[in-house]
Amino acid sequence: MDKKSDYSDDIRTIKKIMEESSRFLSLSGLSGIFAGLLAVLGGAIAHFYILNNKTVSINEPLINLSAQEESAMKVQLIGVALIVLILALAVSFYFSYRTARLKDQRIWTPVSKRLLLNMLIPLIAGAFFIIVLYTENQWQLIVPAMLIFYGLALVSAGKFTYSEVFYLGLAELLTGFAAAIFQSSAVFFWVLGFGVLNGAYGLIMYRKYEG
Repeated sequence: MDKKSDYSDDIRTIKKIMEESSRFLSLSGLSGIFAGLLAVLGGAIAHFYILNNKTVSINEPLINLSAQEESAMKVQLIGVALIVLILALAVSFYFSYRTARLKDQRIWTPVSKRLLLNMLIPLIAGAFFIIVLYTENQWQLIVPAMLIFYGLALVSAGKFTYSEVFYLGLAELLTGFAAAIFQSSAVFFWVLGFGVLNGAYGLIMYRKYEG
């Protein structure tokens, strides 16, 4: 019995070492929860203050605005989105670093480098595409593009970490496609994709791996 128990422990140890060498397992569900809350807060600010509580649509409030007022509103919306993004990244790094320390793991490994590279390529491509959309005044496609490229980044990075990241990426892609079809409800889909889905993912991850 003791030998069988020793063999089982050895197998579990080997399996754990192989898993940690091929996947980045320091992601924290708390980062998804807080990123989701930040996105919902950003969406509320956009809806109630920037869009003046008129609608969840972007196009409708812009109809009766002057060119200067329209430009100012767009800058404000982009500013809110960038602040949410920066805070979400900071929160994600903090909780990932915290999780790595609790598990006595290194956060900067060959696997985490590959994960970061696979995320950055779609995100950088998406950033350039969004800049082009903005300069060409294709405002209605910016939110769908953000969701789609974010989804592609998660799908690409999913093979280097938990499988839930891959499925979150698929959900973000579907949300982005829906936002492209129903362009007048861009803020709603932004909150759904970056807020609700990220929050739900974080809650699932936290309860499954950290709770």
